[in-house]
Amino acid sequence: MDGIALNASDHVLEVIFSYLDLHTLRNCALVCKRWYRFLRDENNDVWRMHCIRTLAQEALSSDLLSSVPTYKAKLRAFYHAWNPNDCSRNVYIKPNGFTLHRNPVAQSTDACRGKIGFRHGRHAWEVIWEGPLGTVAVVGIATKEAPLLCHGYVALLGSDEHSWGWNLVDNHLLHNGDAQGSYPLLNNAPTYQIGEKIRVILDCDDNTLSFEKNYEFLGVAFRGLPDKRLYPSVSAVYGNSEISMVYIGPPLDG
Repeated sequence: MDGIALNASDHVLEVIFSYLDLHTLRNCALVCKRWYRFLRDENNDVWRMHCIRTLAQEALSSDLLSSVPTYKAKLRAFYHAWNPNDCSRNVYIKPNGFTLHRNPVAQSTDACRGKIGFRHGRHAWEVIWEGPLGTVAVVGIATKEAPLLCHGYVALLGSDEHSWGWNLVDNHLLHNGDAQGSYPLLNNAPTYQIGEKIRVILDCDDNTLSFEKNYEFLGVAFRGLPDKRLYPSVSAVYGNSEISMVYIGPPLDG
């Protein structure tokens, strides 16, 4: 009988919690151990219902979120995705919420930042470039001070002291307007192929930025990052470029 009562109680919690906002759910998890354990189940109906209400069906049914298998992780990825209010005027975010589209505007370089920046902890996200790269295609991080639009076809991300980037076209690291060397440090390192997953790893505790490609760690790209809030960022020049970003969470070592 105790088990039946417990299951019924869990069902009641699911129904109630599914109508609460995320801030209230966080507070609920601090009320008692039972509620905390209940909400730790990232695939229960509470997180499923929040996903259905918040995410586009296109995103939920695609392979784009395959790296974030639980409902809670998918929801977290959405709240970290590209920011439609923090991008060039030549960029818009597609209905799936995770993919930006650069309009075919001549003599323009356009950038976009994620919704949430980081100043503490360790964070990883995946970037997938769909379509041709063009002459410059840069993935990395930026502060809020970094520009999002400039004239011409240039490496906008990495063009000043406020951004750090990896140009996937020529495998050069960029910061403060200068090339910081080749990356990765391999002889005849292969260039990016359309559709490959780039995993960006930002370590705010160690002040480093690293990359993985197809789950192979490529080494530390930048050291000595400043104690500022840093945002996932990209810059693109090719018309109709589409770039997806999925926040993973803390990186798994090894």
